[in-house]
Amino acid sequence: MSRPASRPHPSGVPRLDVDAMLDSERIIVCCGSGGVGKTTTAAALALRAAERGRRVVVLTIDPARRLAQSLGLTALDNTPREVGGVDGSAGGRLDAMMLDMKRTFDEIVLDHSTPERAEALLANPFYQSLSSSFAGTQEYMAMEKLGQLDASGLWDLIVVDTPPTRSALDFLDAPGRLGDFLDGRLLRVLLAPAKAGGRAYAKVLGAGLGMFTRVITKVLGAQLLTDLSQFVAALETMFGGFRARADQTFRLLAAPGTSFVVVAAPEAAALREASYFVDRLDADGMPLAGLIVNRMHFCDTSGLTVERGAAGAETLNEHGEHPLAAAVLRIHADRARLAEREIRLRERFTSAHPDTALVEVEALAEDVHDLAGLREIGRAMAALAT
Repeated sequence: MSRPASRPHPSGVPRLDVDAMLDSERIIVCCGSGGVGKTTTAAALALRAAERGRRVVVLTIDPARRLAQSLGLTALDNTPREVGGVDGSAGGRLDAMMLDMKRTFDEIVLDHSTPERAEALLANPFYQSLSSSFAGTQEYMAMEKLGQLDASGLWDLIVVDTPPTRSALDFLDAPGRLGDFLDGRLLRVLLAPAKAGGRAYAKVLGAGLGMFTRVITKVLGAQLLTDLSQFVAALETMFGGFRARADQTFRLLAAPGTSFVVVAAPEAAALREASYFVDRLDADGMPLAGLIVNRMHFCDTSGLTVERGAAGAETLNEHGEHPLAAAVLRIHADRARLAEREIRLRERFTSAHPDTALVEVEALAEDVHDLAGLREIGRAMAALAT
């Protein structure tokens, strides 16, 4: 595997000091659109921090299995597992895990309710559906898991690999969206039977809401409505704890010791997403460390420009001479054009965000599948900050 090159830093652009970030921060959140190398970047940052002497855990929220593969593990689950093959001579270690939102939800229920109430809630069909697939559950559970990891005190650094595309920042809205869900009018209506008890709830609701509930009962069925009202009642008893912990984690993300890293590829769509992330983080007051531009292509044209290379290839073709040399000249011209296009795209981003620090990492000849590849990526990111 060829090592990613350390390139001259773009003039006038702040430089992201990767090693300083890895040595000082407590939480690093990697976000970016799909297919830009975000998972690889998170793993490379975590590995480099561990081999610099820190106790690190990397948490992926992305359901894809790429992180496990790159770390040499057969699988990841909700329990942090030590990564083998890490150089621990500086005193560090690396653990990795993948968020299991249902298991995390189950753990919360067991930890924050009585055994009887937990048993009833875990068996409730609405709970089973919510904990597995309800919109927003994954992001909320990510907040819970991050809070748990931080509170444990077992690690010096937590690296979070978020889902691709804009949903990566949905967990910033998780506390508010959970409150909207539990405070909604429909759920308050459905909760009334459990609060009032038996037939008495009709008097509590009044004629209008009573008629509404009878319609819902007719549509859903009495047992289904009972299951739903019991589920909401049980969840409501824990809502205050949910909200408080999520708010605490939100404050943790905005506090000193946390950095967000936006990852992009030198492509128009990916850099548009990166601009969205930067603007959103700024609007929410979140600490942005900078941008990592993966898979850049570089080409030295100081001795041979695009035009001269293309013209030379055409001349050789016309004379039917030196086909290998002509092919090399065409490759050089194509590579130079690609490099120029990527630089223009990157400059468009830096013009819109002149204060955002960045590093550029040259594209590898092949995908990263092991710790050796992750080390090379880590060195490439850090070399631009030296």
